[in-house]
Amino acid sequence: MYSKSNKGKFLRQLRDYCVLTLAMILGAVGVELFLLPNEITTGGIIGVASIVYWGTGIPAHETFFVLNALLLVVALKVLGWRFCAKTIYGVVIFTVASTVLQNIMPPDFHLLADQKFMACMVGAVFLGTCVGLGLSAGGSTGGSDVIAAMIHKYRDVSLGQIILFCDLTIITSSYVVLQDWEKVLYGYVLLFVISFVVDHLVNSLRQSVQFFIISDKYQEIGEAINQIADRGCSVLNGSGFFTKKDIKVIFCIAKKSESRFIFDLIDEIDPNAFVAQSAVVGVYGQGFDRVKAHHKINLTELREKLAKERELNPETTSSGH
Repeated sequence: MYSKSNKGKFLRQLRDYCVLTLAMILGAVGVELFLLPNEITTGGIIGVASIVYWGTGIPAHETFFVLNALLLVVALKVLGWRFCAKTIYGVVIFTVASTVLQNIMPPDFHLLADQKFMACMVGAVFLGTCVGLGLSAGGSTGGSDVIAAMIHKYRDVSLGQIILFCDLTIITSSYVVLQDWEKVLYGYVLLFVISFVVDHLVNSLRQSVQFFIISDKYQEIGEAINQIADRGCSVLNGSGFFTKKDIKVIFCIAKKSESRFIFDLIDEIDPNAFVAQSAVVGVYGQGFDRVKAHHKINLTELREKLAKERELNPETTSSGH
């Protein structure tokens, strides 16, 4: 069973790196084929690299790589090696994909050259998908994504909103090089579309489900969920109303993307198991999102305040019970 657990973890890591690879390639396509040729700027390190490219001719992927290397040194202390390892991998893949695309494209190659708004929309979808998939796989393209992840770790703030506010200044500053407010406006539109795509994609991928499983083989199913699916579960005591028999009910919460794998495990162990699955609004704790308080609560002061209220209004307090 231990070897199966390791195999399951390895397959999930492999899946994450495959998703991350696909995400970075999509991002590189969006930048190199739709945004850079049409002089449409975006935010983050990619936006800074684009501005440097238009102003000095230094390839965007070189500036992108150097600036991200400096930022990741700081991120290592905040986000840890697990996030940064994947982000470093993502930055490398993005840089390599951008380099390859620049080398294989003709010098004057333009897609949608006479339809800048359409190029802006297509590029935004590519970049938003890149960022959303990267974050869902535990990595990112670096830049404002890393800053957003660091803030989101401690505050319950939308990832898309953080990226939006971080990038507005960069897009506005592109006017210094482009000298064209129309192109800056395209950058603003691009940024809003990217933030929408990121939020939609990340929220849909973070959806969770809960399982209630009734089976005579509850012990085997529980061990499989624990060790192979790498999810916690609890066994609840119940009683069948019709059969009057004592039963064991397994309660488990997992990511929606993991539900198919858990169903496969259950079907392999007990095809006749009774399984109820439902969506949950939010899940917080180990293995899921952290609880992020908007305001810190001083429990000592709160208890003292309640004690004083009871002393001043004993009748109201007793009637409340």
